[in-house]
Amino acid sequence: MSERLFVLMQHVLPKKALTSLAGFGASLRGGALTTAFIRWFIGRYGVNMAEAAQPDPAAYPSFNEFFTRPLKAGARPLAKADWVSPVDGAISQLGAIDRDQVFQAKGHSYSTTALVGGDRALAAQFEDGHFATLYLSPKDYHRIHMPCDGRLTRMIHVPGELFSVNPATARGVPGLFARNERVVCVFETPHGPMVLTLVGATVVGSMATTWHGVVNPPRPGHVREWTYHDQVIEFKQGDEMGRFLLGSTVVMLFPKGPLSFMPDWQTERAIRMGEAMARRQA
Repeated sequence: MSERLFVLMQHVLPKKALTSLAGFGASLRGGALTTAFIRWFIGRYGVNMAEAAQPDPAAYPSFNEFFTRPLKAGARPLAKADWVSPVDGAISQLGAIDRDQVFQAKGHSYSTTALVGGDRALAAQFEDGHFATLYLSPKDYHRIHMPCDGRLTRMIHVPGELFSVNPATARGVPGLFARNERVVCVFETPHGPMVLTLVGATVVGSMATTWHGVVNPPRPGHVREWTYHDQVIEFKQGDEMGRFLLGSTVVMLFPKGPLSFMPDWQTERAIRMGEAMARRQA
């Protein structure tokens, strides 16, 4: 199928209905049928079960429990770096924010205000800052970890579309990551404010955080916000903060300052959770 046709099809497919159906199917405990599907998925996408805490596909009662499987202790050691990769996946894009514009793909950018759900004051903290967009494919480990120490201050669930987030769609759908449904998590860190955004996609049944549990569904069709200023919800670098129930993309925003991405962090490069992502230059 041509890339253009693939993108056009997404404008007409009933993405929300497909996503609800996929979410329902992924939560079912179907016994031998579930195990057979998991085994097919492992073979189809080349999932490395040797690093899973439970490598036996038959041990997972549902596809969701397989998909969000934990890894063996020590499978993702943390590098000595100011910021580490929060996920396994591939680098979609990264670099400097141009005033308030985040680069998506050739010919496409979107605003930080749109990404965070319309909050101009929040977005202004990242003017001329830095961003990283990381894509998780079906074979990847789908838990999300903290790139640095941080204290949670807000969480915003922004309704939206459910386009695929693969590289072809990023090239073909303007403002993709600010159009899709997303969960925006805001932290205070030793390096200043940080936004870590979980972006939904077609058949991403739900997104969850460790402090809230499943955020969506429900999908009420309006922005929902939670504030945590009166609570102390803190994370150390490498702590798990969320997960995708079926895969998607993470977009991070950092403020203007001396952040420097590692030299080998280049577009389309495969990455692993815990590896050095960026350092703070003097």
